[in-house]
Amino acid sequence: MAPRMRRLARHPAVQFLAAGCLAVLVVVLVTGQLSRSAADEEATDDARATTEVLARSVAAPALPYRLSSGEAGPVDRLDRALRHRLDVPGLERIKIWAEDGTIVYSDETRLIGSRYELDEDELDVLRGGGTEAELSDVSRPENRYERDLGGVLEVYTRVTAPEGERLLFEAYYSTDGVDERADAILSRFRPVTLVGLGALVAVALPLILLLTRRLGRAAEQRERLLQAAVDASDAERTRIARDLHDGVVQELAGTSYVLTTMAARPGTATTLRDELHDASRSVRGSVRALRSLLVEIYPPDLDVAGLGGALDDLLAPLGRSGVTTSREVQVADDLPPHLVALTWRTVQEAVRNAVRHGGGSHLDVSVRQEPDQVVAVVRDDGRGFDVDAPLPAGHLGLRGVRSLVEEAGGSWTVESAPGAGTTVRMQVPLP
Repeated sequence: MAPRMRRLARHPAVQFLAAGCLAVLVVVLVTGQLSRSAADEEATDDARATTEVLARSVAAPALPYRLSSGEAGPVDRLDRALRHRLDVPGLERIKIWAEDGTIVYSDETRLIGSRYELDEDELDVLRGGGTEAELSDVSRPENRYERDLGGVLEVYTRVTAPEGERLLFEAYYSTDGVDERADAILSRFRPVTLVGLGALVAVALPLILLLTRRLGRAAEQRERLLQAAVDASDAERTRIARDLHDGVVQELAGTSYVLTTMAARPGTATTLRDELHDASRSVRGSVRALRSLLVEIYPPDLDVAGLGGALDDLLAPLGRSGVTTSREVQVADDLPPHLVALTWRTVQEAVRNAVRHGGGSHLDVSVRQEPDQVVAVVRDDGRGFDVDAPLPAGHLGLRGVRSLVEEAGGSWTVESAPGAGTTVRMQVPLP
């Protein structure tokens, strides 16, 4: 199940869907935050526009003379004029201030006549005009009657009394109402974002699937070509090994016998006999070298020799070149033949590369069978290399074996660094 899940996780369509879902989530969160900010600003602008309409079209025309005098008559006339005309959703409080900080009118009558210092922003609007909005500090004394409202947005603008006096018209809105307005604005944009992103994923997914099929077919063709290259390499090695064994090796062996026979003839001069013996030993050394080469290039009969015997034959020639070796094989006798062959081919290719490119003095081979997989590890203490660098040209066998391991649902990893040796690990699941 685990290899199947790994293959599924590596599928481009699955990766695209995962990346697409993550991108949609990020976009929704980011656009939601930006949209919320824009909606809050829009709701605040609505409150500012509503306050300007109330101030200029409702309150200003109803302002009586001498409102700032504190007399009850002007206040009562203004209250009767505004009481039912300021019934606006979300509007919680109205205050009209004189420039000295006196509240000359409020729908909360307990505030009328109270005097508090205006802050700089309020004075700027009172003297220069315009409209400002900000969250109200309900802890201030003049806002003590708004504390039970929770969050409050206060919006203030300038109005002019009939006698020309500048007054500050201040409206208080519940932030709940502002949030509801922001939600209403936001709800118009959220479906557009979600539908747009969903449409993008829906359009892109068939294209990804089509490209994936094409890439899959190309990968299968590449795998077949690699398999054909590996098979052709094995066949060519077999042919060369057979020709060497049946031709040159046999002829050299016969030559060695002839030289030995000639040296043993009676009457052969001592000097000539020594030369013949030297020539015979040289020929026998060449025969041994050729037979070691045959063991390396000729695929062994694994059914007869077994994996352990085949690895012994593979490592035996290294001792004569000064490389110490060790091997450990712990696999069941009934291991499937294709896994035995794949393990042999993997170890063989790793050993070849270690000998040709590593230049180390020790080589360790370990093959073990675990409950759910076969693990083969080849370590050397050679010069190592940069695993992130591309493989040089000519490593067709290495690429082919790696492809075969991955095709079997396994994994092939190489751990190395310049001057730190190389470790090649193969893990292939059992059927």
